[in-house]
Amino acid sequence: MNRSSTGLPRRGARLLAAVLAAGTVVVGASTGAVAAGPGGAGGSGACAGSGPLPRSCAQPGDLIGVTLGELHPTQAVLGFDQVFYKLGRYGSDRDEAAGGFNKRFDDWCETNGQGEAASVSPVARLDDPASFSCTVPLGQETAKSIAPMKTAVIGPGGKLYLTDGHHTLTSFLEGPDGSTRLPIRLRVTDNFSSLSTTAFWQRMTAEKKVWLRDENNKPLGVGQLPDRLGITNFRDDPYRSLVYFTRDIGYEVPDGATEFLEFSWGSWLRGEHDAAAYDLTSPGPYLDLVKSASKSMAALAPDAVVDDGKTAAQLGRIAEWNGGKKETGGEFAKLGKPLTDPKPGKLAEALDYKARVEPAPACTTRITGTRNGPLTVTCVDRAALRGPVTVRAGAALVLTGSTLEGPLQADRAAAVHVCGSSVTGPLAISRTTGLVRLGGPGCTANSVTGAVVLTGNTGGVLLAANRITGPVACSGNLPAPDTTGRNNEVRGPRTGQCAGV
Repeated sequence: MNRSSTGLPRRGARLLAAVLAAGTVVVGASTGAVAAGPGGAGGSGACAGSGPLPRSCAQPGDLIGVTLGELHPTQAVLGFDQVFYKLGRYGSDRDEAAGGFNKRFDDWCETNGQGEAASVSPVARLDDPASFSCTVPLGQETAKSIAPMKTAVIGPGGKLYLTDGHHTLTSFLEGPDGSTRLPIRLRVTDNFSSLSTTAFWQRMTAEKKVWLRDENNKPLGVGQLPDRLGITNFRDDPYRSLVYFTRDIGYEVPDGATEFLEFSWGSWLRGEHDAAAYDLTSPGPYLDLVKSASKSMAALAPDAVVDDGKTAAQLGRIAEWNGGKKETGGEFAKLGKPLTDPKPGKLAEALDYKARVEPAPACTTRITGTRNGPLTVTCVDRAALRGPVTVRAGAALVLTGSTLEGPLQADRAAAVHVCGSSVTGPLAISRTTGLVRLGGPGCTANSVTGAVVLTGNTGGVLLAANRITGPVACSGNLPAPDTTGRNNEVRGPRTGQCAGV
């Protein structure tokens, strides 16, 4: 095969040129010609010639450079406690105190196909890859370093659909230096860009590249999938978290594992163990559930069908519970180590972070879909609002995963929570008696175009990692607004209590 001076195939070199020229696409890592035919991108001539290639030319095996904000999920649920473990670890300094690098740099390098962190500057950030390095340089990837990379399918219009890595990439997005502009590489498994939207989802469903079940294991339609990453945009499935904590205790991830393997185990565990009977905010009961669940998994016959025709052996059922070790040893003992241990267990770190997540007010009225005109509301979820939103005295607003074109005003409200939303128009919140939450733990950051004015709120103000185009003015809030260690990106003057946010 003809090769360029970069060492990549000619087509791969043109894809790399597209990254440099257009800031969009691809590091080509596959070999062979662009495939034509059903579901492929070939045949149009767009992938021929010597110029930069569009993303729709990427083929199975290519490594493509993306930002987190470009990705479309193929599942509607996460195990929030798995994400909370990562966020607790990423926000801790225990790795550095032990002479190492913060785990998020190792995780980013691994996800990017580059091994683990090799060097990390004191001011390193994931959104600035030049501030740290990985053990495998770009262009020197191996089959071993590429294997842990997360995967995507190219859909109609060149859209990117994430098929593996929802938990990892959500953790990056919600982490100390996360944003929708954080870069990462993915490995392409399929290119279905030539299909119609209907045919695309039929193909994805037939090939089991989408998980269409909700947090209660009930069927979902593709229209109910989130359109972007961010913990606010997903639903929490405690059984998915449970499976994560049983890893290497009740099951091991097999070579060539299929997408959504853990959800299959979760579906089975739902019929075997009642998670609601355990206090999943307390280490003791949670660990009891992990022990019972993992023992049930390990006790299955290898040929027992777990979910959707898949057997326990196919899903990685472990040969001996906890690797044949007593519960005082092995992975189970590691999992249960308390937060005070020099090396606390995943469960302790997850629950420590979980305790920082402020609960949203209960929803008595819920609005979804498109709504035009003025609105006095309590709960809005994944909606498109056009017109002013006013929160009346004593009422609470929970705005999640939505767009608002118009001003938002609240005076003497009981609480205001705005998470994972885009607001075009001024946002003025005053004299709230409960929590005002604009970002923070468990609340995806927002994009606001317009002034943000926070005045005289007495129930606490979380103002974290938002992107604000306009002035931010804060005064008389008790206590003062808290960024939770994640400063906002503000394009405009910052005054009063918000001078340093």
